[in-house]
Amino acid sequence: MHKSFTADPKGAVDVFLYTSKAFKSLESDPFPSARAIAEGQAFTGATGQIVLVPGEAGGLARVLYGLGKGQDALAVAGLSAKLPKGSYRIVEAGGMAFSSVAAGWADGAYRFDRYLKDKATPPQLVIPADEDADALSREADACALLRDLVNTPAADMGPQDIQATISNLAERFGAKLTTIVGDALLEANYPMVHAVGRAATFEPRFMELEWGDPSHPSLALVGKGVTFDSGGLDLKPGSGMRIMKKDMGGSAHVIALSQLIMSANLPVHLKLYVPSVENAVAGNSFRPGDVLSSRKGLTVEIDNTDAEGRLILADALARACEEEPDLLIDFATLTGAARVALGPDLAPFYTDDEDMADAMEAGAKASGDPVWRMPLWDPYLADLKSPIADLVNSGGRFAGSITAGLFLKEFVDAKSWMHFDVWAWRLGKYGRPEGGAPCGLRAVWQMLQTRYS
Repeated sequence: MHKSFTADPKGAVDVFLYTSKAFKSLESDPFPSARAIAEGQAFTGATGQIVLVPGEAGGLARVLYGLGKGQDALAVAGLSAKLPKGSYRIVEAGGMAFSSVAAGWADGAYRFDRYLKDKATPPQLVIPADEDADALSREADACALLRDLVNTPAADMGPQDIQATISNLAERFGAKLTTIVGDALLEANYPMVHAVGRAATFEPRFMELEWGDPSHPSLALVGKGVTFDSGGLDLKPGSGMRIMKKDMGGSAHVIALSQLIMSANLPVHLKLYVPSVENAVAGNSFRPGDVLSSRKGLTVEIDNTDAEGRLILADALARACEEEPDLLIDFATLTGAARVALGPDLAPFYTDDEDMADAMEAGAKASGDPVWRMPLWDPYLADLKSPIADLVNSGGRFAGSITAGLFLKEFVDAKSWMHFDVWAWRLGKYGRPEGGAPCGLRAVWQMLQTRYS
């Protein structure tokens, strides 16, 4: 069971969750003097408000927590982030599905303590016997894995460490892993993966994991694995580089999703493709103005070396399409333009498959994990035309997330394809720590379970 969950209700503190509206309309106290205690601490049920109620012996006996309007499915993260260690059981859920309560609880209880002398001891949520503790734990474990990968500094999370993580998954679940490293990428026809990563100390590589019964529907996952993005010769300013350890967040998402799929034994034939590089600066860095060949045969003129993620993804997507998957999904921390458009919480996705878009939105609603469909507006493809090559890798200032999606689309030939342009990060909110964060992971997992179960 996930470390912030427990099946043992003995000694657990009672927790009452209320929206502002529900608390205002309470007709009777849920426990003795509840409303008087709440009034004394100005509790109204507003988002993130906490009331700690001691018992007769002085220890913590009850907790009131405000959900505000009840629109944030992970609102409980603000509670578990602040509670002391111990066990807690939900007496009043405030209209929330228990799966959302559990997801929020695990989210807020998470701490990245790899480099800390004092390790975290999370508060534990009691999982009732009628809930699927295994399913809740699988999801919490996957989210924690994703966050650990993104939070780890690039010095300890280079391409070789991404490979080690995928190798560990392969061993755990009996999957097959093929890895191509360094100059072998040229022989295997991954020229853009090689070009982007060749200047780094740790060699670029391409990982391909296969799991499941080949007679099952084929699912391909592709994730951008840029372990640190300096911007290349188009060097980022210091402020822009500060959290670029997270530029492998796309690979973290598909690795976590693969763990979910395999641990739940979802009936699919899974193929995971991860190109991993560091976009470094050296004498052999690729340059603005260079023309690169690609696995698909299209040539790409480099307008900006800081638009490197789409280059390695292009080779990976072309490889994935060679296997004719039933569904192809990629995750990438691709553009700042996506954050400007939708902010940190909404995960933008692109697809031309209307049924897939509907399924994705249904998955988001069911999971409480917000996503937002963005347009693959074909007229903007003109911004990616080059006078000397088939494409240019940057479409300029306007519609940056859309033109990045259109660039990738040129390398995709699949029955159904969906592209996520995620941040893989978040600022502190409601007590949740700043750092690596899942963006759309739970929504996609919900959609896949509905599609394939």
